[in-house]
Amino acid sequence: MTLTFYWYPNCGTCKKAKKWFEDNNVDYESVHIVEEPPSKKTLLDLIEKSGLEAKKFFNTSGKKYRELNMKDKIKDASVQEMAEYLASDGMLIKRPIVTDGEKVTVGFKEDMFNETWLS
Repeated sequence: MTLTFYWYPNCGTCKKAKKWFEDNNVDYESVHIVEEPPSKKTLLDLIEKSGLEAKKFFNTSGKKYRELNMKDKIKDASVQEMAEYLASDGMLIKRPIVTDGEKVTVGFKEDMFNETWLS
């Protein structure tokens, strides 16, 4: 099983996730989230499979999020609208996002990765 790993190379959390993959011999294919942001359709699929609210996919601590005043924009936005915002700029997306096509994790917590990607 090869995982798809949406990441940003300068992101510290992404680097921890990448090291975790290597330490645990987990195969992955990396996708630069800013150079190749997931499409709206892909994001809708990831949101659905993750079981998380669409809002959880936003990088709320990011500069872009604050600059674009996303907090107010997504307050009443539909899932479709949120996916459109996310697809428009990879810097708005919380990272890393990892998927095997069925399961999805957002962000990096070692225990969550152990539970999701080693079992």
